[in-house]
Amino acid sequence: MTKILHRTIKAELPRVVSAQGVFIEDANGRSYLDGSGGAAVSCLGHGNGEVLDAMRAQMDRVAYAHTSFFTTDVAEDLAERLVGLAPDGLDFVYLVSGGSEAVEAALKMARQYFVEIGQPQRRHIIARRQSYHGNTIGALATGGNVWRRAQFQPILPETYHVSPCYTYRDQRPDEDAAAYGQRLADELDAKIRALGADQVIAFVAEPVVGATMGAVPAVPGYFRRIREVCDRHGVLLILDEVMCGMGRTGSIFACAAEGVQPDLVTIAKGLGGGYQPIGAVLLSDAVYRAFEEGSGLFQHGHTYVGHPVAAAAASKVVEILSRPGVMEHVALMGDKLQESLESALAHSSFVGDIRGRGLFRGIEMVADRASKEPFEPKLRLHARIKREAMERGLLCYPMGGTIDGVRGDHVLLAPPYVISPEEVDQLVERLADAIDAATRAVQ
Repeated sequence: MTKILHRTIKAELPRVVSAQGVFIEDANGRSYLDGSGGAAVSCLGHGNGEVLDAMRAQMDRVAYAHTSFFTTDVAEDLAERLVGLAPDGLDFVYLVSGGSEAVEAALKMARQYFVEIGQPQRRHIIARRQSYHGNTIGALATGGNVWRRAQFQPILPETYHVSPCYTYRDQRPDEDAAAYGQRLADELDAKIRALGADQVIAFVAEPVVGATMGAVPAVPGYFRRIREVCDRHGVLLILDEVMCGMGRTGSIFACAAEGVQPDLVTIAKGLGGGYQPIGAVLLSDAVYRAFEEGSGLFQHGHTYVGHPVAAAAASKVVEILSRPGVMEHVALMGDKLQESLESALAHSSFVGDIRGRGLFRGIEMVADRASKEPFEPKLRLHARIKREAMERGLLCYPMGGTIDGVRGDHVLLAPPYVISPEEVDQLVERLADAIDAATRAVQ
């Protein structure tokens, strides 16, 4: 009997014994194509020798040094790499151990920034419904997923939520993309005014919404309008790229495609590629200078921030991601994945939308394509698809509650960037079979 408190009690999980490239093998000798990179983590695939060598070399030098006493070459090198690749204006880096930690740190940075510049009355955070920003208390409160928040609601700090940019369900027939984006920006503007323009700290959003909605990009121009609203009221813009960043959507930073300059950006998952737990916050010069010229410190910290082995792994991952041709391959395979999904699933009346960017794609399931009516939540279609996919040797990331935290099902795909055209074909074939089997079972 296991002594681990697994995510699902009494779950009989296969035991992984090896992994290489885009495949994982269990103790029974069964091979799985990793179509989701775990949770959009394994960007370089499994068993990358360059990353492993970098980690070993760092362990031979120093495995751990607390950041209240020392900095390290590898942490400094990683920060230099990230700033060099980031959108203009993101000039400094704070290293942490994962995505939730990164979001928590960003929220505290935003609050402390206003304390440092003499606006301590600012206290409100605004995010979007159906967003996901992590599972620690501050990050969970910021996220807008009803199911994840429900049982912890009494201990969550107060936050506010506006509509997501969810074209498939929320764009009106009489609206073009520009009008839809403007309507959402106006909603944020109204929320800030209602709370008091001098009371709001930040607006938090994922450039491409991941786990809770299934690879939902914003309409063109949406984030530029959001940036204008934030600037109008002196509100910071925090972009959460924990899942969609580090090359996942075809550019190192997802927000590069939006043409905006955020004040803070959170990254994790693909930053370490699964080789070590690591995350980071990139912050603007203005935020950094407020700390430097004010109290002289950031009042925050964890034991393992800036961990040398994690930094060594991440620095090598980022170096590989920035090599010529890597992002081009992500974009090319992303286009092939989209086209293959559309071709393979065209026959299914239960597939409502196939969307995303780069190697970050979502399939929204519907009981009726014409009306977009979702399946009954009690059927747990997403869980059935996951089970059917694993039986066919495919790992994907299905979730329920796509629409409002209760209704709706989707499948998220986020394969390693090293995936080949032939492996994309395998992924799509296995997923199409799994979807067919799962939907037949609930009809």
